[in-house]
This record gives sequence, structure tokens and C-alpha cells, in this order.
Amino acid sequence: YAPLDFGAARFCELRVWAMFNHVSSNMQQYFDYAAGDISKERMPLFIKPDRKLSVRDLMAFKRDHLEGTDLDMSRDIGAGPFGLPYRWRPLTWEYEGKSYFNERVTATQQTGFSFISQMRSWMPDHIGGIFWFGADDAASTVYMPFYCGITKVPHVVAQGNGDILTYSETAAFWVFNRVAHFAYLFYNRVMPDLTKVQHELEEHFMVQIAEMDDKAGKLYQTDPAAARELLTRFDAEIANNTIDRWRQLGEFLLVKYLDGNVKREQDGEFLRNPWGYPQPPQFPGYNDEWKKEVIQQTGDKFQVK
Repeated sequence: YAPLDFGAARFCELRVWAMFNHVSSNMQQYFDYAAGDISKERMPLFIKPDRKLSVRDLMAFKRDHLEGTDLDMSRDIGAGPFGLPYRWRPLTWEYEGKSYFNERVTATQQTGFSFISQMRSWMPDHIGGIFWFGADDAASTVYMPFYCGITKVPHVVAQGNGDILTYSETAAFWVFNRVAHFAYLFYNRVMPDLTKVQHELEEHFMVQIAEMDDKAGKLYQTDPAAARELLTRFDAEIANNTIDRWRQLGEFLLVKYLDGNVKREQDGEFLRNPWGYPQPPQFPGYNDEWKKEVIQQTGDKFQVK
């Protein structure tokens, strides 16, 4: 059905290897195989991780772009001047009669949604199951926790609120896509700001979940229906607040990085001079590697004489 060939290893097994590599110290021996050399020792179907995994670990796995490996997509010329670890489709392409490919890493721009299913058997079913859901690219989404006992899907993630051809400013899919699409323009500048908010939200969810587990668990003992309604309201608030915060982040990023400049800010507040005018923006320009590529292709065309 699916005979092993270069593509099966490089486009599929490499994703598995990347995840295993985060939690096992023995994966380097399978790197050549995962990179497409199917004559090498095959990677095992499953492994025992070196440590117990958490929900945060699973989130990190889904956000991998082969960082820290020889195949790091942010380090070759295809990444452009801002270290973009994405390559637009098609996956394979040709040049002068030879076939080439783009890496197929775990985090991709065309992801519609991804999720992590957390099952805690020691709790009542309606409380013990949590569906961590993120819309769009896993690297730039926020995983929101939805208890499996909720009785209504929040509007921002509900079917019918926009679709792939219908933009909706209240749909999580479109809000996350809009911010990610901007981040792709100036990736290594924008992502530190994005991941800061991403991690703040997800870490806060962990605290909120612990509190809600206790509150809903006590209520469930006497009134399961009321506990489920409590969870439903809780998740609706989380979803709405997340989308509102992400929309605010998008507005902040647009102002800060407008036209390739960088507005000066501190703790999210843009700086002004004593007269109320904006502080002069920064002009980061391009790194030396990119300058070298430009000069190699254009010679002295842009040299000041």
C-alpha cells in the first residue's frame, strides 16, 4: 500500500523523527534514514521517552521546524532575509530537468487546525477529558482547552462561522491566519512578540484549568448538569478572550513593524518623546548573509561610487 521510498521517509518519517528527537537521546542514529536514505537502519515505530511528557511538550512537538538540526529551514537561502522556516507549495518542483523538494516539517502554514487530547481517568468523564484546540499553523496558534463535557461549542470555533472562502472577523481560523500571515513577512522579528503572548495565554490556561477542575469537580458530585453548564461558560469565556487578545496582538504587530521599520516600545507601550511624538523608529535592515547573496547576484550594481 505504501512502499518505503525517499519521499515516504523524508516527507513523513522525518516528522516522527523530529518529535522523537525532542524526548529521546538515541535518535541521532536514525537521522540519515529519516532524511531519506532508506538503506540505513529503520526507525522504530514507537519509543519510550526519556521523561514523562506533558501537554506543553505535545504543543512544542507540533511547532517544530527542525530547529537545531542540519535541516533547519530557517538557515538556508529559501528562508529569505528574515529566517522564514516555511516554503510555499508545491512540495516538489523542477529546475532544468531535475526534481527538487521543500521540507515537509511538522508546523506548516496550511494547517487548518490541530489538537491535543488529554484524558485523565481519575476524574469524571465530562471533566477529565480536555480537547486542546488550535486553529491554523501550530507554531503561531494558541491551544485553547475545551472540556469534553461542554454542551455548546463557542461561536469563535463553531462550524458555520466563516469558511475557507468567507472571511469572518469573529472566527478563530481567520483571526489566527491573519496574524500568522503578517508574521511570515518579518518572521524572526515578529515571532518573539507573538510567542510571548502565546505562552502567556497557554500558561494562564494551565492555572485556570487547575482551578476549574476543583470547582467543577465539587459541583459535579451533587449536580452534574450544572457542572457541565459551568464548564460550557468557562470555555466560551476562554475562547472569546483568546480571540480578542489575538486580534489586539495583530493590531500591535502591524503598528510596530509597519513598512519594515520597528517602532520603539516597552512592555507593549509605544514610546513617545516629551512633546508627544513617536520616538524615531529603528531600521534593522538585512543581515550580512543576505547582503552577501545580493552582492553575489548583482555585483557592483548597488555599490555607492
